[in-house]
Amino acid sequence: MIKAYATFEAGGELKPFEYDPGPLGPQDVEIDVEHCGICHSDLSMLNDDWGMSAFPLVPGHEVIGTIAKAGDEVTSLNIGDRVGLGWHAAYCQTCPSCLSGDHNLCSSAQRTIVGRHGGFAEQVRAHATSVVALPDGVDPQSAGPLFCGGITVFNPLVQFDLKPTARVAVIGIGGLGHMALQFLEAWGCEVTAFTSSDAKRAEALELGAQHIISSRDVKAIEAAAGSFDLVISTVNVKLDWNAFLGTLRPRGRLHFVGATLEPLDLSVFPLLMGQRSVSGSPVGSPGTIATMLEFAARHDIKPVIETFPFDQVNDAMERLKSGQARYRIVLTK
Repeated sequence: MIKAYATFEAGGELKPFEYDPGPLGPQDVEIDVEHCGICHSDLSMLNDDWGMSAFPLVPGHEVIGTIAKAGDEVTSLNIGDRVGLGWHAAYCQTCPSCLSGDHNLCSSAQRTIVGRHGGFAEQVRAHATSVVALPDGVDPQSAGPLFCGGITVFNPLVQFDLKPTARVAVIGIGGLGHMALQFLEAWGCEVTAFTSSDAKRAEALELGAQHIISSRDVKAIEAAAGSFDLVISTVNVKLDWNAFLGTLRPRGRLHFVGATLEPLDLSVFPLLMGQRSVSGSPVGSPGTIATMLEFAARHDIKPVIETFPFDQVNDAMERLKSGQARYRIVLTK
């Protein structure tokens, strides 16, 4: 039996829960959980905001732990290896996306907390392909958020072959944005932070931004016209996207990694005349996650975290709901 924390209804409190995981699959591993980050997606699933939650629900998809059991066909990981598990727990391994290395685009991928039990638990299981070993130099306690928020903002740098000479802006300096600033600064880019919070200006500069622009200052945004090769939006709220489109250079890209639920209101002519692009991306593949971890170790990039013990999981969720966390919350043993 695996001991965990689960909610039994949408919006409900997390309570102790035990379940029988059944026999371990030949290509699966069981991880003894040491730390588990809390992502806003966990809250969305807990509240059934996306209409795909199944109860009882065990959240948690930013898992760090050690391999306790491995199936007979697992060759990539060994008992005792310290590893991480993110949004995906298994892939089909046969579709064109998987065969080309884009496992994160697999239409049959199994998500760690959708139809499965996640990492708010003593153990969690996943297919070995979706589990990535932690390299030396990566702090285990703070590494969990790299497996969701971190890879979400790192993935575009790889996918678009971003040049170190690029001028890049990040909209929103929170759970995603504060990691984006660190990655971009280490990548070599000239980095600008768009933030609505005066309190975050000094932090943004410490995290890697060279310039700060208020996302509420219409004139300041207009003054940045034609400045950026890439603008990454990490927010989940509606903004004046045409204003940000205007900050792009010709061939520039407005890229979404934050889950904005409202439709985008965009004028086509700025896209046509400047050959600009609008795009989005999810988390990255296991291969890209491994690359990100090596990059983070080399440049000492760490999510800024607050920690709570597992038995205070409801307090941790309330902290997340408050919007005051700086910047990610991690449950730890």
